[in-house]
Amino acid sequence: MVNIERIRNLREDKDLTQTDIAAILNISQRAYSHYESGSRKIPLDVLMNLADYYNCSVDYLLGRTDKKEMNN
Repeated sequence: MVNIERIRNLREDKDLTQTDIAAILNISQRAYSHYESGSRKIPLDVLMNLADYYNCSVDYLLGRTDKKEMNN
């Protein structure tokens, strides 16, 4: 399961609103709000797009590692 605190913190660290990140992901703000609140699971394609945007690993977003950097 996605670490919802992590995705919220990453968004806030970039001073983005939910509307901003939803537009970047090409989804509705309402859908993103559900993902960030944990009331809906984040689809794999959206999860990968979040990882790409934040330049972090999917494992970091999932809370499987505390290492934000992606392995190269």
